[in-house]
Amino acid sequence: MEEEPFVADISVLPEGCISDIVSLTSPKDACRLCAVSHIFHAAAESNAVWERFLPSDYQAIIARSSSSSSDILNFSSKKKIYLSLSDNPILIDDSKKSFFLDKSSGKKCYLLAARELCIIWSGSPQYWNWISLPEESRFPEVAELLNVCWLDICGKMSTSMLSPNTNYAAYLVYKLTEGAYGFDRIPPTVSVGTTEEGEVCKQTVFLGQRQQHTSPPSQRKDGWLEIKLGEYFNEEGKDYELQIRLLEGDSRQWKRGLIVEGIEIRPTKG
Repeated sequence: MEEEPFVADISVLPEGCISDIVSLTSPKDACRLCAVSHIFHAAAESNAVWERFLPSDYQAIIARSSSSSSDILNFSSKKKIYLSLSDNPILIDDSKKSFFLDKSSGKKCYLLAARELCIIWSGSPQYWNWISLPEESRFPEVAELLNVCWLDICGKMSTSMLSPNTNYAAYLVYKLTEGAYGFDRIPPTVSVGTTEEGEVCKQTVFLGQRQQHTSPPSQRKDGWLEIKLGEYFNEEGKDYELQIRLLEGDSRQWKRGLIVEGIEIRPTKG
């Protein structure tokens, strides 16, 4: 007589065990598991699960924000904190950085404000102008290029601020005014690397209209443009200085009409 195959019923496990299992998946999977059964729903909604999806230092990061953003810690559940940090970036470090979570993975993401970047001649009002765009930017100020022939923008941050064992991509977040010029002929050189490892990614990009054999800028949901500058894999246990740079000066071509909001660092997809 043929024996019937043994089928394990995972729903008979204690809720704590199921929570441990769910926490080993992803935030996206946890939301899907809510529809499996009542016990899965309870486990997938538990604070124990969403605490593991949050970065271990999320409370310290929120503490670096304004008093209104720190109210997030008073939310009734860890899931609400997670979703708030995914959907509503917070300003930290005197509004020079914006922090948020990648919604599908929980990985840490940052947007370095223009004030946090090293922009050559940005302190000279004949070359750059610091303006406020409260309806368009999350930051108090953005940098508007008036006229330069040497464009040099560099962002730096510690790799310890990023999620470990994660592949990141860096993007320039910007706009071009109607009178912008000087961005369609000679492409800037962009590079991503660390002071310890050197450049790990180097290429050229066009900030203006799409050129043949080049990727065009992408339109963001927040109304800004972004162009990919390169990628960097952040290994666990390393504390390097990540450097992201855009440079164009060899042509000596004058440029104007670039508005820089910042440089965003977020995990790559897939």
